[in-house]
Amino acid sequence: MNPARKRVAVLISGRGSNLQALIDATDQKGFPAEVALVISDRPDAQGLQRAERAGIARLVLVPKELGGRAAFEGALDEALREAGIDLICLAGFMRILGADFVARWQGRLINIHPSLLPAFPGLDTHQRALEAGVKLHGCSVHFVDAGVDSGPIIGQAAVPVLPDDDADGLADRVLAAEHRLYSRCLELICLDQVQLLGGGAKLAPAAATKSGALANPEPR
Repeated sequence: MNPARKRVAVLISGRGSNLQALIDATDQKGFPAEVALVISDRPDAQGLQRAERAGIARLVLVPKELGGRAAFEGALDEALREAGIDLICLAGFMRILGADFVARWQGRLINIHPSLLPAFPGLDTHQRALEAGVKLHGCSVHFVDAGVDSGPIIGQAAVPVLPDDDADGLADRVLAAEHRLYSRCLELICLDQVQLLGGGAKLAPAAATKSGALANPEPR
């Protein structure tokens, strides 16, 4: 008998393209997780429409309306627990979560960031990569800790920086890599193929890339 699928909540602030990639992946037969809840801190986030079309429960929690970050994170934690959520995926969620909230969900809270961490944490990653003259750029999926884009890295995918690139063109190629990488990392976590050890995230031998591809773990 197959184990129950993990219940995933996706937190968004904007258009929700990574949310859509996760919805598409979890809709595939045999995927070990389902997107059970989408929460936005902005009522006009386009990703809410994606969730509605997919028949996924939606919730809007606006920190200012709730009285600030502490109240927001309390309401967020309550909603997640009431929905029986096992894992949280941040997908374009433009808000830094407090240390107490992160501690409560440690090891069950992941994020995707548009750079090859630890390079270029924070914002404007594509322009910063171009200005730095790097030849490879990409994305990282990591566990969230109390820092900014500093938690243990689960997986990364690289894309080449082309001579005529601008920030928008580079961003488009990185985003395509994000869509493939995020669902693969989520799958491996749900299959217990990722362990937190010594401050890092270790992939099971069968999950790690051995082909020389510029992605680890390699998407299916």
